[in-house]
Amino acid sequence: MIFGVACLAAVAFIWLMAWGIYNKVAVTSMSGFTRVGEPAPDFTLQLLSGGEIEMSELEGRPIVINFWNPLCTPCRDEALGLERAWKAYSDKGVVFIGIDTPMMPDSKEMAISYVEEFGITYLNGRDIDGRITVGYGVIGLPVTFFVGNNGIVQKHWVGSIPEDRLLMWVDSLASGGMLSEEIEGENSGSYYQPETEG
Repeated sequence: MIFGVACLAAVAFIWLMAWGIYNKVAVTSMSGFTRVGEPAPDFTLQLLSGGEIEMSELEGRPIVINFWNPLCTPCRDEALGLERAWKAYSDKGVVFIGIDTPMMPDSKEMAISYVEEFGITYLNGRDIDGRITVGYGVIGLPVTFFVGNNGIVQKHWVGSIPEDRLLMWVDSLASGGMLSEEIEGENSGSYYQPETEG
């Protein structure tokens, strides 16, 4: 099964590379774009603090999902902003979930150290086998998805998300509004590109 997931990830990555070359778009900037406008894929995440959370348990609530890795510099750049946004909107029903991805080798200890370093208090876990990462079409880090209370991925942002943009979109989610701006969201100079780094 793990081999099958790895093959699926490889095929998806190759397809996105070919699409990016044909359309002259950086592949990593397309990370997660196929999920926008679609139902957020369900998953079960083992939490760093123990226990687990299932996406299906959060039905009817707005959710912010951030894919990160402790070795990803742009992920570190946005970490404090994500925590501040979580604290500002946690009492308004918005759920934040952080997912440490297997895109770069790390360990549970490194992930815990990252969470402690930035004082992150929202839910965080590790996608050890890569299933969640593949399910969301993530091929570059960080990527943040904004899921409405209807379970649909309304927007995503590739790269380190500016805190003002994050707060604006979370505020819209909290009020039950749609994120209808045309801007899709990309910080083109601030994401991990596996094809050129490491």
